[in-house]
Amino acid sequence: MRITAIGVACAAGGVSLGLLAGCGSTAPAAPAGASQPMPGMSMPAPSATQNAAPVATNTVSIKNFAFVPATITVKAGVTVTWTNADQDAHTVTSVPPASQLRSPTLNTGGVYRHAFTAPGTYQYLCTIHPFMTGTVVVTR
Repeated sequence: MRITAIGVACAAGGVSLGLLAGCGSTAPAAPAGASQPMPGMSMPAPSATQNAAPVATNTVSIKNFAFVPATITVKAGVTVTWTNADQDAHTVTSVPPASQLRSPTLNTGGVYRHAFTAPGTYQYLCTIHPFMTGTVVVTR
C-alpha cells in the first residue's frame, strides 16, 4: 500500500475537523454566587454612593435602583426612614438569616420606618431587584 502526501494531508485535516466539532462552543458558566441580570431589565452600573463611606443619617432614599446612601450609621434606638423616590416599586428586606426589616412593596412615594434597638450591622436588599443592597450600622 502506497501512502501519498495528499492522503496524509486529508487524513490529518479530517482528524482536526473531528476534534473541533467535538469541542462544542457553549459559553462558560458564570461563577457560583455571581450576580445575574434579571430578564428584560438592564442593571445600572454601581454608583459612587454604593461604594462610599458610611453616612451618619437616619434617612435613606430609594432612587435610580439604589439605596442612597448605601451605608448609614445610627445610634441604637434611632428610627430609620426609607422613601421610594423611584418610578418602580421596591422593598426593604433583611438579608437572611436576619429578619428585622420586612417592608411591604413600596410604590413611588412609599415610606418604610424601622427602629433599630440593638447595636450591629444590618444588611438589606430589595427583593424585587436583589442587586439593590444597603447596610445600616447601629452603634451604642
